[in-house]
Amino acid sequence: MGKITVKDGTEIYYKDWGTGQPIFFHHGWPLSSDDWDAQMMFFLNHGFRVIAHDRRGHGRSTQTAHGHNMDTYAADVAELTHALDLKNAIHVGHSTGGGEVIRYVAKHGQGRVAKAVLISAVTPIMVQSKNNPEGVPMSVFDEIRKNTATQRQQYYEDFTLPFYGYNRAGAKISQGIRDNWWRQGMIGGVKAQYDCIKAFSETDFTEDLKRVDVPVLVMHGEDDQIVPFAISGAKTIKLLKNGKLISYPGFPHGMPTTQAERINADLLAFIRA
Repeated sequence: MGKITVKDGTEIYYKDWGTGQPIFFHHGWPLSSDDWDAQMMFFLNHGFRVIAHDRRGHGRSTQTAHGHNMDTYAADVAELTHALDLKNAIHVGHSTGGGEVIRYVAKHGQGRVAKAVLISAVTPIMVQSKNNPEGVPMSVFDEIRKNTATQRQQYYEDFTLPFYGYNRAGAKISQGIRDNWWRQGMIGGVKAQYDCIKAFSETDFTEDLKRVDVPVLVMHGEDDQIVPFAISGAKTIKLLKNGKLISYPGFPHGMPTTQAERINADLLAFIRA
């Protein structure tokens, strides 16, 4: 584990374990690198070098009040990958982290990235507009903002239910998984998490997706209640030059945790292909 200080003075916390081809994991909102435990251990044991960071304002990184936008997130990753001299890397992003991945690869990844993976990603754009009538209404994100700013302690507890599909009939609920999500969220800074809602919902990744020419795997649960498949994964795959889609009937937004065995196996097959 370590930290680097990026150009604006923000400290970015990261984990860097093992040797071999690097896999860099990018977490979702409002979490931290700890959300990748199941993947970090799996790929470390398969001979890869695994890296994951806490996005600025999240986890153990500086709780800065500024820079909470996709361009800065991607620039932070670029500074970290340069500092670690990562080449031939696979970048894997979940949810907000998927947006971060495609922005990083498009703007900074030339010559350093072998493949990319977007899991339950917010691409190409979430919010509803004239150009994106199928999107999620702004009122939904305004509600997330209000609850994050005023009562995130209880809101984050409640958010785990749709996040992991635990509100579905017959779901086997893990209290430990719910508690771990809450723990990660509460460690981060509320200002960063509040600002990140705009970043993940209003950033348009259309041109990033079109620009990227490395192989990209799109993985999305068809029962994703947080980032609906129809407006994200189903659209994302159509914009990629070299994309592959795997959709999962019944899988929730948090499938890298609840369905880790299946997700890890499919990730490994794509990486080795």
